[in-house]
Amino acid sequence: MTELSSIEIKPSQPAIGSVIWLHGLGADGNDFVPIVPELQLPPDKPIRFIFPNAPLRPVTVNNGYVMPAWFDITSMSINQRIDQVGITESVKLLEQFIEREIKLGIPSEKIVLAGFSQGAVIALTTGLQCAKKIGGMIGLSGYLPFAEQLVNAETSKFNQSTPIFLGHGTEDAIVPCALGRAGYDVLEKNHYVVSWHQYAMPHSVCSDEINDISAWLRKIFV
Repeated sequence: MTELSSIEIKPSQPAIGSVIWLHGLGADGNDFVPIVPELQLPPDKPIRFIFPNAPLRPVTVNNGYVMPAWFDITSMSINQRIDQVGITESVKLLEQFIEREIKLGIPSEKIVLAGFSQGAVIALTTGLQCAKKIGGMIGLSGYLPFAEQLVNAETSKFNQSTPIFLGHGTEDAIVPCALGRAGYDVLEKNHYVVSWHQYAMPHSVCSDEINDISAWLRKIFV
C-alpha cells in the first residue's frame, strides 16, 4: 500500500508521545499545523505532531473533481451511501503511521489520533478498531459511520477505556451537530470514556475548542 507524505512538528526534546492529526476534505496536512503553538502545551511534555496528507481521489459530490480526500462523498446527505471501501483504505494508511511511531520508540499508549470532519471519521474508526491500546482519540466536527458495528467488534474492547474528545459546532451546515452527537450517544451507551463539547460555531475550530483540547491533552500526556 502507498505510504502517505506528512508534515511533522518535532519538539526540541525527545518526544514522549505523538499526535497524528488528519485534515478534512480538500485540505492538506498544513491545515492544522498552526494549532500546535496555539495549544500551548508545556515544554516538559514534548509531543511530536504528525499531519498526514490524504490521498488524491475523485469526489462524487464535487462532480468527480480530484482532491485530497480520505474517502469519497457520494451524497450531500453525508451519512448515506457511505464509502466503506475508501474508509477501510484510509484506516490502513493511518495504521502505518501508528506503527511508524511505535518503531520510533513511542508506546502505543502515548499515541493520540485526531481528525477534523472526514479526518475525524478516519481517526475515530481507526482508534475504535485498533488492536493496540492507544492514548486517546479526538474527533472534531465529524461523525461515526458504522458506530454500532465498531463498538461491538472484538477489537473495540482494547480501547473502551481510552479517552475520546468529541467537539462540534452547533451552527455546522456541513456535518450537522446532531450527526456528531449521534456517534457520541452510541459510544456513551456502550460505556466508552467519551466527552462531548459543542460550540457556537460553523464547520470550523474555535479558540474555546482549542483551549479544551489543550486541557484534555495535558491529562493524556501526564
